[in-house]
Amino acid sequence: MSPELGGVMIGCGYAIFDTAVGRCGIAWSQAGILTVQLPEAREIDTRRRLLRLHPEPRELPPPPHAEIAIEAVTAALRGRDVDFADVALDMEGIPPFNRRVYEFVRAIPRGETRSHDVVASALRVPGALHSVTQAIGKNPFMIIVPCHRVRAEGEHAERISPNAGAISRRHLLSIEGNRPAAGRTLFDALLVTPPRLHH
Repeated sequence: MSPELGGVMIGCGYAIFDTAVGRCGIAWSQAGILTVQLPEAREIDTRRRLLRLHPEPRELPPPPHAEIAIEAVTAALRGRDVDFADVALDMEGIPPFNRRVYEFVRAIPRGETRSHDVVASALRVPGALHSVTQAIGKNPFMIIVPCHRVRAEGEHAERISPNAGAISRRHLLSIEGNRPAAGRTLFDALLVTPPRLHH
């Protein structure tokens, strides 16, 4: 993590940026991305949640490594197939097991899903299912670590990391071309551009 000077994290900052699903937030350190926050129903709530997770950073113009992440997240939310390999994540403070979960989830192909059971089995840790569920629910790196591609058997389709804000798992999967049979939420419906009226 970046060193501190007078209680301020040197090299840390955050920004709010526009995407196809609304205004997202991102926080970074010198080491990499600290968190990506998808839109809440109101921008002020997006900002509040971001600052609740990382109160140290100030709002700043993004440095190059954060710009790379912003451009990649923005492209992914437009439906582009994006390679996040060049996006560095600041994993300091993330438990080792969670890091393993996030590494596995980053490798799930776009438009596909895996169950929590499959993730737990792949990690070869006895009794890992509960820990996988906890790690997914705490994922701070939305879209970069695509936790919307991980589902639990019998779990409601919309449950996702709180960092997803008001955006549903169903909507994120539909952006990637995976279209579950269930209908969209009201919030998702509002994100669709209405047809033009011909005069």
